[in-house]
Amino acid sequence: MCKTLVLSSEYIIRTFQLAAFSLFPQEEKVRTPEMAVDSPAGVIIIAAVLLLAATTLACGSDAVLKLERLIPPNHELGLTELRAFDSARHGRLLQSPVGGVVNFPVDGASDPFLVGLYYTKVKLGTPPREFNVQIDTGSDVLWVSCTSCNGCPKTSELQIQLSFFDPGVSSSASLVSCSDRRCYSNFQTESGCSPNNLCSYSFKYGDGSGTSGYYISDFMSFDTVITSTLAINSSAPFVFGCSNLQSGDLQRPRRAVDGIFGLGQGSLSVISQLAVQGLAPRVFSHCLKGDKSGGGIMVLGQIKRPDTVYTPLVPSQPHYNVNLQSIAVNGQILPIDPSVFTIATGDGTIIDTGTTLAYLPDEAYSPFIQAVANAVSQYGRPITYESYQCFEITAGDVDVFPQVSLSFAGGASMVLGPRAYLQIFSSSGSSIWCIGFQRMSHRRITILGDLVLKDKVVVYDLVRQRIGWAEYDCSLEVNVSASRGGRSKDVINTGQWRESGSESFNRSYYLLQLVVFLVHLFARFL
Repeated sequence: MCKTLVLSSEYIIRTFQLAAFSLFPQEEKVRTPEMAVDSPAGVIIIAAVLLLAATTLACGSDAVLKLERLIPPNHELGLTELRAFDSARHGRLLQSPVGGVVNFPVDGASDPFLVGLYYTKVKLGTPPREFNVQIDTGSDVLWVSCTSCNGCPKTSELQIQLSFFDPGVSSSASLVSCSDRRCYSNFQTESGCSPNNLCSYSFKYGDGSGTSGYYISDFMSFDTVITSTLAINSSAPFVFGCSNLQSGDLQRPRRAVDGIFGLGQGSLSVISQLAVQGLAPRVFSHCLKGDKSGGGIMVLGQIKRPDTVYTPLVPSQPHYNVNLQSIAVNGQILPIDPSVFTIATGDGTIIDTGTTLAYLPDEAYSPFIQAVANAVSQYGRPITYESYQCFEITAGDVDVFPQVSLSFAGGASMVLGPRAYLQIFSSSGSSIWCIGFQRMSHRRITILGDLVLKDKVVVYDLVRQRIGWAEYDCSLEVNVSASRGGRSKDVINTGQWRESGSESFNRSYYLLQLVVFLVHLFARFL
């Protein structure tokens, strides 16, 4: 039974308008037809229309909404203008109502003598709890240490507080059973079934470390950047690993983090799970700062640089394999059989942020080191420190070292200046520079890790199956777009969203609270 309520449609909508413009005064001057779709004030006005419709249906009374022409009858438009108007309207119809650029902060550094890894923060559970996880394009699964973990480090020398996920504390956590279709994915999960019917996993990494545990379904919370002035806090159902056993380097406090942030191509990777829900595009990018302060940018979206060069991904591979064709030192191509870089004779060439340095097979490592040594022979002498091939330079500085160029399929080249492949070990009277490329003796594989990926925008385009890069100062802002199926959304500048992100989130939060309050207020009369 409806209570008596005498309110005109104009009154209801105007009430919401006043509320909207009190929160968003800069939009009071906006009088475009797009306002109700694209602006925060428009969201409140739409809520008013929906509320009016709900009131009409609930009370069973007739309602009359006055409609006005967008184009006055005394104003004629030509065919070209009408087609342009329809085209803009179609663009709004096709625009995805959800999703945007997902932003993850980056900490850590590439220098193996300091940190030797990059990590980000992820929020899991209800209420959300924050975890520091290593950024790893070489694996497919996000996992974190759980309270039941055996062998997990309790402290970290990275000056971060380690956290442990407790499924019993999160109100939204549920265990993934063996019969759940999510228990199996395309690559690397090695899923199994535990005696208590839990979907379990076991991973071994290239450095000999490993982890095992079971899968949990819960919520991941993250920042979604909708426009340059609007960032909202989003959440999505997500399956991740709960580690209850760790071994090898994962146990050591020196570089201990809470887990691994898998960005591979498998169906359980971060990019795949969010993309299939329409919350992120199937493209992600990072820009890792190479100086001692480290940090950088990582987004689920495409960082736009006009000088980006691309090389195709090798199809049907579990990793981000590319076709490296040759290596040149000071412009001279080294006498290396190109087949040593391919999957035809080994594991090929992999781009992997989970690897600190870079690795070459024997057939490529020896001629590479010899070419560098020949180039700097008049400036110092070669020395060996642990497994590093180093040079003590007595005349000149790092600029005496040669430029290195890696050539890939599709005509893309990655040019490495001396600081892009060298690490300084010490400096006391003379400089000791060590080559970051290491020998891979037991496997024919080339791995390009953080050593060569730093100080570059790197784009992983899974839609077009390609990887691109461009030299860049990663301390600067970048332009990002969210692409889906070949279409691009508006480009968003990170400098703008950093300045306005928290303010936009707070406004969006209060906007939501206001809408809920007003709907509740009017509903009391029904």
